[in-house]
Amino acid sequence: MHDLSKGTTVVTGGAGFIGSAVIWGINLLNLDNIWLVDETKVGENKKRNFEKLKFKRIIGVQSFRDLVELNDPELAKVNTIIHLGACSSTTETDENYLHDNNYLYTKELCEWSLKKGVRFLYASSAATYGDGLMGMDDQEENIEKFKPLNAYGWSKHNFDLLAKERDWLSRIVGLKFFNVYGPNEEHKGKMRSVVSKAYKQIIQRGEMTLFKSQNPKYADGLQMRDFLYVKDAVRMTLWLAKENMHNGLFNLGSGNARSWLDLGNSLFSALYKDSNIRFVEMPDELKHKYQYFTEAKVEKIHNAGFDENLFSLEEGVNDYVKNYLSTNLNLGA
Repeated sequence: MHDLSKGTTVVTGGAGFIGSAVIWGINLLNLDNIWLVDETKVGENKKRNFEKLKFKRIIGVQSFRDLVELNDPELAKVNTIIHLGACSSTTETDENYLHDNNYLYTKELCEWSLKKGVRFLYASSAATYGDGLMGMDDQEENIEKFKPLNAYGWSKHNFDLLAKERDWLSRIVGLKFFNVYGPNEEHKGKMRSVVSKAYKQIIQRGEMTLFKSQNPKYADGLQMRDFLYVKDAVRMTLWLAKENMHNGLFNLGSGNARSWLDLGNSLFSALYKDSNIRFVEMPDELKHKYQYFTEAKVEKIHNAGFDENLFSLEEGVNDYVKNYLSTNLNLGA
């Protein structure tokens, strides 16, 4: 078993949504030997993500990449890298930016980690599965068959393919996050979860909106997603960080697809209100790249030994609303 207490854990994207939550999870283990790597200029919402967390150092992205390129002696005590720093916008169209930020950055850290014997985990994405027609199985044998629907998904998929080609997947972990929601996501703006967006709609207007379906197989609101509460994403990530006998690609999801109506009703229930959901037209730019069904195949991580009970959608939404959104708190506060 890999011992996180025996050296420094680097969390890239540590000021972001899942990254700051992972640092919170490490702090719950009574550990603070952490380097937080992220952009040095962040907005107020992003600062709130980490102001109550415990870590030894905060360092900018380019500064950290420079240290890795130079194999700086400062890195000597690093024994774990949890690489969550990336452009996560599914609407980003600058392919050069995505190639550098999501592909090359990951490649640099992976190569250095393998050379130094450092435990390396990186964020892949369920977006690599595209429309889901080819399945959502995290076995590595046939990942070439997947066709992502956007440039973000391709930037993640291309590194998965490289890692398979070079046989890195036998020594590293790729985290295929599904629809993660929860505290510390307010800085994401339009890219934050529907729970966060709809909470404000309900408080301000007494209703929430969902996209109409453009697929005759799915009625409005019955499009399906695998929703994962961020606290569960953290538990799964840290379990894989410690269980260094298990490597490769792993789906991080609930394994149980739920509808957008289920999510909306859970949100109204947490607020003790009757559901009031209005359907609106889907923007044209999303119509051709919209996922109508996602559900993580989670047998792989369970067969590896992860057996903790996860939050149900209703439990996760309830915790998020009552303990964070309604109280304006972040993890660690």
